[in-house]
Amino acid sequence: MAGHSKWANIQHRKGRQDAARSKLFSKLSKEITVAAKMGDPDPDKNPRLRLAVKEAKSQSVPKDVIDRAIKKSQAGEGDDYEEIRYEGYGPNGVAVIVEAMTDNRNRTASVVRSTFSKCGGNLGETGSVGFMFDRTGEVTYPAEVGDADTVFEAAIEAGADDVESSEDGHIIWCTDTDLNEVSNALEAVLGESESTKLVWKPTTTTEMDLEGMQKLMKLIDALEDDDDVQRVTANFDASDEVMEQL
Repeated sequence: MAGHSKWANIQHRKGRQDAARSKLFSKLSKEITVAAKMGDPDPDKNPRLRLAVKEAKSQSVPKDVIDRAIKKSQAGEGDDYEEIRYEGYGPNGVAVIVEAMTDNRNRTASVVRSTFSKCGGNLGETGSVGFMFDRTGEVTYPAEVGDADTVFEAAIEAGADDVESSEDGHIIWCTDTDLNEVSNALEAVLGESESTKLVWKPTTTTEMDLEGMQKLMKLIDALEDDDDVQRVTANFDASDEVMEQL
């Protein structure tokens, strides 16, 4: 999926350049606390926690911040967080999925709905756009880890379903339930991944021009600025020329 690959690259660049690192660290820490609270505080015995810690490390979250987030779960914090998925349409009819973790459903719903409206979109009902995505495991590696054939062979041996390789790196897909096992198998061969997480992979995309992409990024930035929002995914596609201008 070319659109998803470009979106992943935008997220990667934005993540590196984002000045508000504390906000990102806070969201990753929240996921760690909730994952540890829902299962075992030992990442080796809790697949969701292991993935949360892995993603935090890929974003350079300090070890003491990760350890503190796990300890919070044992102190009873994170009890009231509720995971909610919002679905809607952005500029040019792009499908948007917003994943949130909140202790106040009404507050979060109000902010998300208002943000969609202000940025030229509209919030829909649950399931209104979800059918345009697959819930999938995603593992990414930098280009220098190996050529496309080497990575493809390692991925298939690990139990992955597909690989997308480009000059920007390698994106490896697997079923959501196999992500932990596939990730472990890949690490044994290719080393530490850049990122390992569950994502919403578009099954269909909407072509965007420069103006549409600018409006879409305004919506995504506004949504991600909210402390309750963990992730935002959109099913856009755009030409290389538009991406370069963006």
